[in-house]
Amino acid sequence: MKRTISAALFVLGLGLTAAAQENGLNVSAEEIIGTYYVSHGGENSKVRIFRDSDGTFTARVIWVENKFDRNGNVRLDEKNPDKSLRDTPCDSIVLIEDLVFNSGKKRWDSGKIYDPTRGIRANLTCSFESPSRLKVRGSLMGIGETVFWKKTE
Repeated sequence: MKRTISAALFVLGLGLTAAAQENGLNVSAEEIIGTYYVSHGGENSKVRIFRDSDGTFTARVIWVENKFDRNGNVRLDEKNPDKSLRDTPCDSIVLIEDLVFNSGKKRWDSGKIYDPTRGIRANLTCSFESPSRLKVRGSLMGIGETVFWKKTE
């Protein structure tokens, strides 16, 4: 009887461990690095997340589906609150800055996210729902929005 209970608990433990890993509960800081497909605010793009020399993570747009405006010109980041960045091409916009891995919470936080479709910056947390689905949550003054990015590389 003891052996049966021990075996059942062992199998249950394996199942819980696998589920935890699938839900992103067993992640390391570097797992966020890669390329993601993002669909938000009517825009489809690809974003690359990389580690900066100071150890924080940054995300930059590397491709936009509709890169050109009606006149054939590359669209610019014209809603950026920082006027010096309004000439940035839409496929080079920095979306995330200063993101830090929080090993205790198994997520990335303390960063800022920029939404170029609205021209706003917000506080940011990121966590994996699965190995290829990144939950990206921005919040500003208690109001938040969650989007999901699909990891492609």
